[in-house]
Amino acid sequence: MSSLTTAELQAAADRLIQYHREATEKNEWTFFVDEMYAQDCVYTCEYAGTMIVVADGLDEIKATHYGRDMQRGWEGWSFPYEGVYVGSDNRVITHWLNRGPGLREDGSHFDTPGISFLSFDHNAQICRQFDMFDLAHQMRLCDDLEAAGLLSAELKSNWVLPMKQLLIDQLSQNMS
Repeated sequence: MSSLTTAELQAAADRLIQYHREATEKNEWTFFVDEMYAQDCVYTCEYAGTMIVVADGLDEIKATHYGRDMQRGWEGWSFPYEGVYVGSDNRVITHWLNRGPGLREDGSHFDTPGISFLSFDHNAQICRQFDMFDLAHQMRLCDDLEAAGLLSAELKSNWVLPMKQLLIDQLSQNMS
Protein backbone atom coordinates (compact mmCIF):
# COMPACT_ATOMS: atom_id res chain seq x y z
CA MET A 1 0.00 0.00 0.00
CA SER A 2 1.32 3.43 -0.88
CA SER A 3 1.88 5.89 1.94
CA LEU A 4 -0.14 9.06 2.19
CA THR A 5 1.60 12.27 3.14
CA THR A 6 1.06 13.89 6.51
CA ALA A 7 -1.01 16.58 4.79
CA GLU A 8 -3.18 13.97 3.04
CA LEU A 9 -3.78 12.12 6.31
CA GLN A 10 -4.63 15.36 8.11
CA ALA A 11 -7.05 16.29 5.30
CA ALA A 12 -8.72 12.87 5.53
CA ALA A 13 -9.12 13.24 9.32
CA ASP A 14 -10.47 16.77 8.84
CA ARG A 15 -13.02 15.39 6.35
CA LEU A 16 -14.18 12.81 8.91
CA ILE A 17 -14.51 15.52 11.56
CA GLN A 18 -16.58 17.67 9.21
CA TYR A 19 -18.84 14.72 8.40
CA HIS A 20 -19.34 14.10 12.12
CA ARG A 21 -20.31 17.75 12.63
CA GLU A 22 -22.87 17.46 9.84
CA ALA A 23 -24.16 14.14 11.19
CA THR A 24 -24.62 15.69 14.63
CA GLU A 25 -26.61 18.56 13.15
CA LYS A 26 -28.76 16.26 10.99
CA ASN A 27 -28.91 13.37 13.48
CA GLU A 28 -28.20 11.11 10.51
CA TRP A 29 -24.98 9.16 10.60
CA THR A 30 -24.89 7.04 7.44
CA PHE A 31 -24.75 9.62 4.63
CA PHE A 32 -20.94 9.83 4.57
CA VAL A 33 -19.97 6.18 5.06
CA ASP A 34 -19.68 5.30 1.34
CA GLU A 35 -17.33 8.20 0.72
CA MET A 36 -15.26 8.08 3.91
CA TYR A 37 -14.83 4.33 4.39
CA ALA A 38 -13.25 1.71 2.13
CA GLN A 39 -15.54 -1.03 0.84
CA ASP A 40 -13.78 -3.66 2.97
CA CYS A 41 -13.31 -1.54 6.09
CA VAL A 42 -13.49 -3.24 9.47
CA TYR A 43 -14.84 -1.03 12.26
CA THR A 44 -14.36 -2.34 15.80
CA CYS A 45 -15.57 -0.96 19.11
CA GLU A 46 -14.74 -2.66 22.38
CA TYR A 47 -16.99 -2.03 25.34
CA ALA A 48 -14.68 -2.46 28.34
CA GLY A 49 -14.24 -6.15 27.69
CA THR A 50 -17.98 -6.79 28.04
CA MET A 51 -18.54 -7.12 24.31
CA ILE A 52 -16.91 -6.36 21.02
CA VAL A 53 -18.89 -4.97 18.10
CA VAL A 54 -17.21 -5.58 14.74
CA ALA A 55 -18.69 -4.28 11.51
CA ASP A 56 -17.12 -5.78 8.40
CA GLY A 57 -17.81 -3.66 5.32
CA LEU A 58 -19.92 -0.63 4.52
CA ASP A 59 -23.33 -2.22 4.94
CA GLU A 60 -22.49 -3.49 8.43
CA ILE A 61 -20.97 -0.14 9.43
CA LYS A 62 -24.16 1.62 8.35
CA ALA A 63 -26.32 -0.99 10.07
CA THR A 64 -24.48 -0.98 13.41
CA HIS A 65 -22.14 1.84 14.43
CA TYR A 66 -23.74 4.62 12.44
CA GLY A 67 -27.19 3.11 12.03
CA ARG A 68 -28.73 1.21 14.92
CA ASP A 69 -26.38 2.56 17.56
CA MET A 70 -26.78 6.25 16.69
CA GLN A 71 -30.55 6.12 16.12
CA ARG A 72 -31.66 4.84 19.49
CA GLY A 73 -31.61 7.65 22.01
CA TRP A 74 -28.43 9.50 21.07
CA GLU A 75 -30.31 12.54 19.78
CA GLY A 76 -28.84 15.71 21.25
CA TRP A 77 -25.42 14.14 21.73
CA SER A 78 -22.34 15.42 19.92
CA PHE A 79 -18.86 14.05 19.47
CA PRO A 80 -16.48 17.00 19.21
CA TYR A 81 -12.85 16.33 18.41
CA GLU A 82 -10.09 17.40 20.76
CA GLY A 83 -7.15 16.43 18.59
CA VAL A 84 -5.81 14.61 15.56
CA TYR A 85 -2.44 12.89 15.70
CA VAL A 86 -0.95 11.82 12.38
CA GLY A 87 1.42 8.90 12.58
CA SER A 88 3.22 6.73 10.07
CA ASP A 89 2.03 3.94 7.78
CA ASN A 90 -1.27 5.74 6.98
CA ARG A 91 -2.34 5.76 10.63
CA VAL A 92 -4.11 8.52 12.52
CA ILE A 93 -5.35 8.77 16.09
CA THR A 94 -8.29 11.02 16.90
CA HIS A 95 -9.27 12.14 20.39
CA TRP A 96 -12.96 13.01 20.74
CA LEU A 97 -15.64 13.40 23.36
CA ASN A 98 -18.93 11.63 24.00
CA ARG A 99 -20.85 14.81 24.86
CA GLY A 100 -24.37 14.54 26.23
CA PRO A 101 -27.10 17.12 25.83
CA GLY A 102 -27.31 20.21 28.01
CA LEU A 103 -24.89 21.69 30.49
CA ARG A 104 -24.06 20.99 34.10
CA GLU A 105 -25.08 23.51 36.74
CA ASP A 106 -21.56 24.96 36.65
CA GLY A 107 -21.83 25.54 32.88
CA SER A 108 -19.50 22.68 31.90
CA HIS A 109 -20.45 19.94 29.47
CA PHE A 110 -21.55 16.42 30.29
CA ASP A 111 -18.81 14.50 28.47
CA THR A 112 -16.21 11.75 28.57
CA PRO A 113 -13.22 11.18 26.27
CA GLY A 114 -12.86 8.63 23.52
CA ILE A 115 -10.17 7.72 21.05
CA SER A 116 -10.13 6.21 17.55
CA PHE A 117 -7.26 4.46 15.86
CA LEU A 118 -7.69 4.89 12.10
CA SER A 119 -5.87 3.30 9.18
CA PHE A 120 -6.32 4.76 5.71
CA ASP A 121 -5.87 3.15 2.33
CA HIS A 122 -4.17 4.76 -0.69
CA ASN A 123 -7.47 6.53 -1.54
CA ALA A 124 -7.51 8.25 1.87
CA GLN A 125 -10.49 6.13 2.91
CA ILE A 126 -10.65 4.48 6.31
CA CYS A 127 -9.86 0.78 5.98
CA ARG A 128 -9.65 0.01 9.74
CA GLN A 129 -11.15 1.81 12.72
CA PHE A 130 -10.82 0.83 16.36
CA ASP A 131 -12.73 2.95 18.90
CA MET A 132 -12.20 2.98 22.64
CA PHE A 133 -13.72 4.92 25.51
CA ASP A 134 -14.01 4.39 29.24
CA LEU A 135 -17.33 2.59 29.67
CA ALA A 136 -17.47 3.08 33.46
CA HIS A 137 -17.11 6.84 33.04
CA GLN A 138 -19.70 6.75 30.24
CA MET A 139 -22.16 5.04 32.59
CA ARG A 140 -21.47 7.65 35.26
CA LEU A 141 -22.04 10.38 32.67
CA CYS A 142 -25.42 8.84 31.81
CA ASP A 143 -26.29 8.72 35.53
CA ASP A 144 -25.45 12.43 35.77
CA LEU A 145 -27.58 13.16 32.70
CA GLU A 146 -30.47 11.21 34.19
CA ALA A 147 -30.19 13.12 37.48
CA ALA A 148 -30.37 16.36 35.47
CA GLY A 149 -33.42 15.10 33.54
CA LEU A 150 -31.47 14.98 30.26
CA LEU A 151 -31.06 11.25 29.60
CA SER A 152 -33.32 9.83 26.91
CA ALA A 153 -35.56 7.04 28.21
CA GLU A 154 -34.81 5.15 24.99
CA LEU A 155 -31.04 5.41 25.50
CA LYS A 156 -31.42 4.28 29.09
CA SER A 157 -33.44 1.20 28.20
CA ASN A 158 -31.62 0.27 24.96
CA TRP A 159 -28.03 0.97 25.95
CA VAL A 160 -27.34 2.18 29.50
CA LEU A 161 -29.11 -0.55 31.47
CA PRO A 162 -27.87 -3.42 29.25
CA MET A 163 -24.28 -2.08 29.40
CA LYS A 164 -24.43 -1.73 33.17
CA GLN A 165 -25.63 -5.32 33.42
CA LEU A 166 -22.80 -6.51 31.17
CA LEU A 167 -20.29 -4.69 33.40
CA ILE A 168 -21.83 -6.17 36.55
CA ASP A 169 -21.82 -9.67 35.06
CA GLN A 170 -18.22 -9.34 33.95
CA LEU A 171 -17.03 -8.07 37.32
CA SER A 172 -19.09 -10.68 39.20
CA GLN A 173 -17.40 -13.51 37.28
CA ASN A 174 -14.07 -12.45 38.70
CA MET A 175 -15.30 -12.27 42.30
CA SER A 176 -15.26 -16.01 42.99
